[in-house]
Amino acid sequence: MKEQYYDELLNISTVGDQKGYNKSYHYHRYEPTPYCALGLLFKQYELKSTDHIVDFGCGKGRLNFFIHHLFHASVTGIEMNETLYKEAVENQKNYLKQNKNAKDKIQFHCCLAEKYEIDPLDNRFYFFNPFTVPIFWKIINKILASVEKFKREVDVILYYPSEDYIYLLENVTLFELKTEVQLPGLYENNQNERFLIYRLSY
Repeated sequence: MKEQYYDELLNISTVGDQKGYNKSYHYHRYEPTPYCALGLLFKQYELKSTDHIVDFGCGKGRLNFFIHHLFHASVTGIEMNETLYKEAVENQKNYLKQNKNAKDKIQFHCCLAEKYEIDPLDNRFYFFNPFTVPIFWKIINKILASVEKFKREVDVILYYPSEDYIYLLENVTLFELKTEVQLPGLYENNQNERFLIYRLSY
């Protein structure tokens, strides 16, 4: 599954990592989740068109467009880097040329992840190790507060999960591990090459 193939199929440009560094050490550099990894994830973990996914540290929006392409679900991308955010918005314009029905299904916000207000409809949250644990914990607390107010089942999806993220979810919250998706050929040499999906049911 070639990276360029899907970018061309979706009429977007997401190949390439972030140049330069973020001003805050709390935020890690942008690197898109490989399409081959996403393909494996969504063979084992299906979304519904009624799901609302939030991608924290969305970069140029690859996950957003790929999810909409597969499931027609609503996806919100949160990106603090203004340059990457502008590239995501440009990708959105190009994607919409071929997918006019996606106009209200894909949106991007340029803000710090912890400043994003969780919408009562948001029920799937994606993290590719985008920031340090204190930021992650703030967001998890906001998700928990939202669920307390608007009861619903929510999933947290981790790619390349840090031990600290795992520890927090498994020892400080009521999230339970639902699914693990290992990337064959990579996981054997690096146990971070996997997805972990945690679920909080109400």
